[in-house]
Amino acid sequence: MCGRMAITLPHDAMARIFDASPANDLPDVPDYNVCPTVQVHCVTSDAEARRLRPMRWGFIPHWYKAPGDGPLLINARAETVAEKPAFRAAARARRCLIPASGFFEWTVDAEGNKLPWFIHRADGDPLAFAGLWQDWEREGERLTTCAVVTTAAAGAMRDIHTRMPVILEPRDWPLWLGEAGHGAAVLMTANPDPLAFHRVDPKVNSNRARGPGLIEPIDAD
Repeated sequence: MCGRMAITLPHDAMARIFDASPANDLPDVPDYNVCPTVQVHCVTSDAEARRLRPMRWGFIPHWYKAPGDGPLLINARAETVAEKPAFRAAARARRCLIPASGFFEWTVDAEGNKLPWFIHRADGDPLAFAGLWQDWEREGERLTTCAVVTTAAAGAMRDIHTRMPVILEPRDWPLWLGEAGHGAAVLMTANPDPLAFHRVDPKVNSNRARGPGLIEPIDAD
């Protein structure tokens, strides 16, 4: 799964990397502890251009009467995304990229302590998660929401967690965004090759923790 991430790139850098026009109301960066239900950066594509837009991390199906009317859908499983009522329409027509500098996962030691890890690209480039998005509106309240598509972990990631985000390379972005025709389902596989990871301070276990120290490596002994 993916339940916490860091976004540290400036808006202009993200817009340049993804060749997208930035919105004026993007969330503040850097944010070293991005939690579900907050605004994240998403890249969408329409007939005119790619757009870098803010979206609430936590997909809200159209039948929810309120944002908290059901489970918090921060992830969408690649294996079932085309079948699940919550996601199948978005999987066909509302796919996005979710940029991140890295994401967090946890292991548990013999004493039951939660040990956080920061996972990022070994080459320092940003990650681009496969995402789905949805507009939700009820009684005058309107939210644009998203979820990260996840798949079974592969490679060394399996030592940390059973799931991982679907990570897309630049060559895959046009197909995922619908710019290069149909067939995006083939992209929903594990791509652990570019990843590196290290232990980080347990302070990040709190969703209130802030600061660049949250992604710095610590001695794992």
